Amino acid sequence: MRMPITALALLLSPLPLAAQDVAGQFDYYVLSLSWQPAWCSRTGDERNAPECRDGTGRDFTVHGLWPQYDRGWPQDCATSERDPSRRDSVGMADIMGSGGLAWYQWQKHGRCTGLSAEGYFEATRTALRTVTIPEVFDDLDRDISLSPGIVEEAFLEANPGLGPDGVTVTCRDGALAEVRICLTRDLQPRDCAPDALRDCSQPRILMEEVR
Repeated sequence: MRMPITALALLLSPLPLAAQDVAGQFDYYVLSLSWQPAWCSRTGDERNAPECRDGTGRDFTVHGLWPQYDRGWPQDCATSERDPSRRDSVGMADIMGSGGLAWYQWQKHGRCTGLSAEGYFEATRTALRTVTIPEVFDDLDRDISLSPGIVEEAFLEANPGLGPDGVTVTCRDGALAEVRICLTRDLQPRDCAPDALRDCSQPRILMEEVR
């Protein structure tokens, strides 16, 4: 049986490319706060990261401000905005730990916001200012073991505007990894979409002392 010419042409034509994420098109943000002592033990110490030295006093640091869809998220978007200068990236180290992380977050997530690099970094600072870190975790001077639910409750108590579905606690290798807080595009509290609610399922996790 001969295949019709039209069917053959369809088979031989190239597959369509996947839709490209478009800068500025997203639904909300996730502000991700990393528990620095855990990151240092897992990754930073092997890199001799300066932010992991004793006496730095770092507890929660900003991992990133991530644009999200109500299902999934964009990343690595094309943008006409210029990349940040090295000086601008290094200038974020006070809240992110290093200029390298700030640069990476701009490349992967910031470009998708539709903002300039300067605007994205300022939005990250503004988002952090909307969150109060629970006093009990400030300068934690010893290792503690607690349930992920207690970490979440502490953030809810310190931030009355947050709802239970607006905060999620993640863990890795039995230790606290991150607290993620969902915000509107105007950086106001909101509930996370279902795919962003990935609470740690372990009954207890380690919070290492601040260095």
